[in-house]
Amino acid sequence: MGLFSVSQAKEEALAEKMKSLNIREEDVHESFIRSSGKGGQHVNKTSTCVYLRHLPTGLEVKCQEGRSQSLNRYRARLLLVKKIDQLLRGKESEEVQRIEKIRRQKRKRSKRSKEKLLADKRMTSEKKKMRAPVSGHEA
Repeated sequence: MGLFSVSQAKEEALAEKMKSLNIREEDVHESFIRSSGKGGQHVNKTSTCVYLRHLPTGLEVKCQEGRSQSLNRYRARLLLVKKIDQLLRGKESEEVQRIEKIRRQKRKRSKRSKEKLLADKRMTSEKKKMRAPVSGHEA
């Protein structure tokens, strides 16, 4: 069993990502806080919320997604890595690329592409009409 309650492959991927961004564990200050919200007595008794601070950049991350402290430690590190990645790489970061992709998908189609799409739809509907059973009036 590793540091966090996730698979060994996920831990190794996180370690590799941290290494590629030059994030050392020594540079990360970690503290635990009592979580708030749903979870009842368990949340009120244990400190499951994880607070991370990256000392060189001053970035702070707080994670209380789950009831497990070890899982929150892993998720907090993922959030910290994403934030540092965005800070260092800016436009090249994975998160920015994902957001740009969604923005492109939602963008309005050009008039020409819309006309082409509608023409294709009309052709398809004509084909389907031809498949309909023949209704002949025989006298």
